[in-house]
Amino acid sequence: MVESSKQMEVHLGRQGRLVIPAVLRRLLGFEEGDVLVARTEAGRLILEKQETIKRRLKARFSQLPQGISLANELIAERREDANREVGE
Repeated sequence: MVESSKQMEVHLGRQGRLVIPAVLRRLLGFEEGDVLVARTEAGRLILEKQETIKRRLKARFSQLPQGISLANELIAERREDANREVGE
């Protein structure tokens, strides 16, 4: 998918419903039945397909050496913090 900057008006309908114009749906590869994840960032609403988020995260962490577990490192950090708190 090619990143492009498009700006269009989208009107908020009854019960807070948004209709994404066909041009934007095609540009973003959104299809009927897709599950979108909604989040806010700096006062903006961001809608993304789950697959897009997964690809971005895989790319972000693809440089980690094999055998490294971020979950295990986080657990170890939390245990160290807990042990320090108990020792204080």
